[in-house]
Amino acid sequence: MKIGFDNDKYLKMQSEHIRERMQKFDNKLYLEFGGKLFDDHHASRVLPGFKPDSKLQMLLQLKDQAEIVIVISAEDIAGNKVRGDYGITYDMDVLRLIDAFRTQGLFVGSVCITKYEGQPEADCFQRKLMELGIKSYKHYKIEGYPNDVKKIVSDEGYGKNEFIETSRPLVVITAPGPGSGKMATCMSQLYHEYKRGVKAGYAKFETFPIWNIPLKHPVNLAYEAATADLNDLNMIDPFHLEAYGVSTVNYNRDVEIFPVVESMMKMIAGESLYKSPTDMGVNMAGNCIIDDDACKDASKREIIRRYYAAKMEKKIKGETANNIYKLELLMNQCDIDINYREVVSAALLKEETTGKPAVAIELSDGRVITGKTGDLLGPSASCLMNALKAVAGIDQEIDLVTAEAIAPIQTLKVKYLGGKNPRLHTDEILLALSISAATSPLAAKALEALAELKGCDAHSSVILSQVDSKVFRRLGIHMTCEPKYEEKQRLYHM
Repeated sequence: MKIGFDNDKYLKMQSEHIRERMQKFDNKLYLEFGGKLFDDHHASRVLPGFKPDSKLQMLLQLKDQAEIVIVISAEDIAGNKVRGDYGITYDMDVLRLIDAFRTQGLFVGSVCITKYEGQPEADCFQRKLMELGIKSYKHYKIEGYPNDVKKIVSDEGYGKNEFIETSRPLVVITAPGPGSGKMATCMSQLYHEYKRGVKAGYAKFETFPIWNIPLKHPVNLAYEAATADLNDLNMIDPFHLEAYGVSTVNYNRDVEIFPVVESMMKMIAGESLYKSPTDMGVNMAGNCIIDDDACKDASKREIIRRYYAAKMEKKIKGETANNIYKLELLMNQCDIDINYREVVSAALLKEETTGKPAVAIELSDGRVITGKTGDLLGPSASCLMNALKAVAGIDQEIDLVTAEAIAPIQTLKVKYLGGKNPRLHTDEILLALSISAATSPLAAKALEALAELKGCDAHSSVILSQVDSKVFRRLGIHMTCEPKYEEKQRLYHM
């Protein structure tokens, strides 16, 4: 896909900017880290060229100065809150994050349990951390937070919290998900640091919305699409406009909380270096866009994908977070509809002409390849094989996996494993292709072409099976589906 973002420039500029911010204080900066540190696929989709692990790589450039504190809410522990993309509870994700950071050579100093009110589940988790040799601290739920600033910034508020002992100048505050209390943890630490005579600082690192591109730029609108269920809204930062006469973009929650944060910082430090929410940020992503049209195109596609995801959620769950209407408005603002992604109309046309479910994939050179439902392969497997042939320059009429090789797999599925559908799924045809590659040079060539499908758009005329969805996701193919099942009369679908 066409590159629109300079990732190398971003890594260099972002790390340098954070170092500059650290020097404005007593070489002690608490950096609230929003979004995903690992696998930031949204950013990589709307900023083509942005690597999913860019934020991690940026931190690695600062690893000798950085210390990580992972924050988790006691309420989330007690409520067994689950991280949707991994299917694990937040407390287990804390352990996963620690392992992941350590594997990369980053120093995890401790875990902070926030909003603590004596929850036994939180106590149990803290004992587990202790057994694992991980330092942990408790921060208490403060009555009147965040509006009663006088009480919050006092010995009855932040003063009751345990002070998190840190040893490095850059303290990155991160969490398994939103609402964990990252900002409150930063403010609490500032309170304790100033009482100890250390003039520490606070900054916020959020990739989106990008503050120095237009408010209605598709990249920023794609962020609204991603957070449609949270009712986040991009807006011009009124505090920045008043202070500097310059229009910058922020989002409603940061703008709403800024007067409170500013008051807290003034009470803690005697003054606030920040005149606006934009001032608090350190994001340099907007300076690294090298092809604006490529990023606009990628973002428009992402908004449509989010729209289909919301429609899918409503079909599968029977309800949604009332975000479909907002996503339609965002498409209108970009002057696009679902057919902006050519794979949508291609898949629907293929289904109309064959009378059976179909899938379409758009290759990086713009060619749209389709696959239909057959006797041997499902539409996903068929389309995947056709796409591999197209990328590898293999004639579409050549069978890379013979019918004789497929037949025993179908027998295994139906006769021995109790399956109802004899047609091969994507994982099964890929395994068959891998086996064929041992003796067939063409099959080996097609297998090597798999990496070329990463980042491609795809669409299915029906809801995919879980196994096909998982394979497309692992291949990095951006798949969407029409919100309908292949077998309408069935009540249960897998």
